[in-house]
Amino acid sequence: MHRDLERFAQRLAPDGDPLFSHDAEGPDDMPAHVRSLIVGYQLTVPIRDGKLALGTWQGIYLWEHRTEAMRRQLIVTLAGEA
Repeated sequence: MHRDLERFAQRLAPDGDPLFSHDAEGPDDMPAHVRSLIVGYQLTVPIRDGKLALGTWQGIYLWEHRTEAMRRQLIVTLAGEA
């Protein structure tokens, strides 16, 4: 499934596409921005009884849209009743 999603994202916004002029950090720069817009960069997940309340086929994936690994920060904010 992950490979299928990656291939689809590459089809939508291929690295090095001449459509994009913003390439300050390389040919994958603007395509990575476009993919982030499509996929999203925020997530809200309910927690029930101290566990993630995900459906049977649901999962959480961190997807790097650049061709090289990047150092990222993950920010987690919890809201609700204690």
